[in-house]
Amino acid sequence: MEDLQSFDATLERVREAVDATYRGDAEPYTQLWSRQEPVSLFGALGPRKTNRSDIEQAFRWVASRFSDPVMLTDFEVVEVADGLAYTVGYEHGELAIDGKKQHVRVRVTQIFRREGNEWKLVHRHGDFAPVDDSPGAEAHAGGAGAGAVR
Repeated sequence: MEDLQSFDATLERVREAVDATYRGDAEPYTQLWSRQEPVSLFGALGPRKTNRSDIEQAFRWVASRFSDPVMLTDFEVVEVADGLAYTVGYEHGELAIDGKKQHVRVRVTQIFRREGNEWKLVHRHGDFAPVDDSPGAEAHAGGAGAGAVR
C-alpha cells in the first residue's frame, strides 16, 4: 500500500510533465527518467531509443514539433509491486504537430523502477491508437491523420 501511495505522487508529476511536453517543453518529462541503464523508448512519432541521452534528445525533438495542445492523460491501469510499476492508458486531445492542428489518441505504456525514494521511468511505448472495429466494440477515433506524422 505504501508503494501505491508514493506512486500516486509520481503519477501527478508524470501528468504535469507530459502536459509540458505537449506544450513544447520536454525537460520536466526527461527529469522523470532513470539515469541507470537500461532505459528504452518506443515512441509514437518513430524514435526507438535505448539509452538516456538518446531518449532525452528524442523527447526534445518531439516536443519541438508540438503546439496549441488541449490534451488529457488517462491512466486506465496502474500496478505497483516489488519495486516496479507500470501504467497503461491514453494521451488524447487536440494539438498542432508541425503546425497542423489534429486530433490525437496515443496509447501509452510506461514502466517505472523504484530507485531509492523515487519512482523513475525506465520504458515508454506509445503508438497512435487504431479504430477499434472488433465485434461489439464502439469505434474509437484513432487520430486518423496523426498516424502519418513523421
